[in-house]
Amino acid sequence: KIPPGGWLQLLFLSSNFTRLTRRSSQSVHANHAGRHGEGYPHESCENTSLMIPPEILHHVPEIALAAALAWGSGLRLYLVLFMAGLAGYAGWIVLPEQLTLLTHPVVLGASALMALLEFGADKLPWLDSLWDAVHTFIRIPAGAALAAAVFGASDAHIGAAAAVLGGGIAAGAHFTKAGGRALINTSPEPLSNWLASLTEDLLVPSGLWLALAHPALFLVLLAIFALVVVVLLRAILRGLALVTGLVLARMRPRAR
Repeated sequence: KIPPGGWLQLLFLSSNFTRLTRRSSQSVHANHAGRHGEGYPHESCENTSLMIPPEILHHVPEIALAAALAWGSGLRLYLVLFMAGLAGYAGWIVLPEQLTLLTHPVVLGASALMALLEFGADKLPWLDSLWDAVHTFIRIPAGAALAAAVFGASDAHIGAAAAVLGGGIAAGAHFTKAGGRALINTSPEPLSNWLASLTEDLLVPSGLWLALAHPALFLVLLAIFALVVVVLLRAILRGLALVTGLVLARMRPRAR
């Protein structure tokens, strides 16, 4: 049982405790604001630093550039080479040391010529599938080499890991493109083929720009692209098997 006047003492102690708690909280916030700046969201900063190591955050631009070059190589290798070389030659971006070779006028001319040839070949049904089949042995190694070149000045282990991941990204983009275009070629009208080809022509430079301007956003979209590829992989493989069977059936000699 609380004696008379006890309620007043409890209220007094409670008010003093609340006042001391507020002062302590304000003092902690002021000290943190002095270290990080006024209004700095210290809680979100601590949570973010716990979620993502600072070393990875520091290299996000390089990771995005390597991934974009590998991804673009799986779709339009020569366009990627030409655009990267042209951007470095014009001074729009600073290329890594291992990629400065792309800025040489001879390399620029060769990549521009091959980009024009690829632009035309990709618009013709069945010729695009033949072009994709031949470039299976070119796009994937090129994507791995470009990704590794971004980290050329780093540790050899980092370069090797970048080559492995870059080759995987290039392979995923290439086989998705080849399988999708093979399915489209089963349609008798050429409009869908042209639309798909023009979409790829616009998608590659847009992806490269996004990787340079907003690297984190590009990596998020690339992860979504990988999930879509996994979902559609069975349908793409089924379409490739169907197209391969039709081609082999036409190549067989007819029975008399």
